Amino acid sequence: MSKNENIVWHQASLTKQDRQKLNNHQSFVLWFTGLSGSGKSTVANAVASKLYELSVRTYVLDGDNIRHGLNKDLGFNDNDRKENIRRIGEVSKLFVDSGQVVLTAFISPFQEDRAVVRELLDTGEFIEVFVKCPIEDCEKRDPKGLYVKARQGIIPEFTGISSPYEEPTEPELTIETNKYTVEECVDQVITYLKTKELI
Repeated sequence: MSKNENIVWHQASLTKQDRQKLNNHQSFVLWFTGLSGSGKSTVANAVASKLYELSVRTYVLDGDNIRHGLNKDLGFNDNDRKENIRRIGEVSKLFVDSGQVVLTAFISPFQEDRAVVRELLDTGEFIEVFVKCPIEDCEKRDPKGLYVKARQGIIPEFTGISSPYEEPTEPELTIETNKYTVEECVDQVITYLKTKELI
């Protein structure tokens, strides 16, 4: 017997559209992807603050924070990385259904995994934001001291050093954090959202 055989989807009394109408804005995922130290969390949180000022309901899912709870049972091998992103994708889908904007800050190194999340959502609800920053600059910042440990072999399978990072081929938005300030990067994201009439 399949473990899903006796599970039936229960239709909610309120739809995503009902919640969007109440919130007075669309719901979607801003998926920030990039190398460690590229500025994903910094920009995502700054965008969330700006959206808050605009009365947009948001929630930030941060890679490190999620691994303290929901994904604390996962490591960093390829299979665990895939499962990490799969779970985040499902959680993001729930937030979108609730009528909110979810901002995710995950390295999410594999193109295939990001594509799987995109497929979970309706057209236009997955906005891939490539936080582009040369690895040399990420290493100079190295806010957590991870690159140093990776270079010393203390951290195995570290993205960009001993594990690959597959850059997005067609992201909705690319922000270059080595060229622009946080404020300028935030403005780029907000301008995109307004242009697409999502907020």
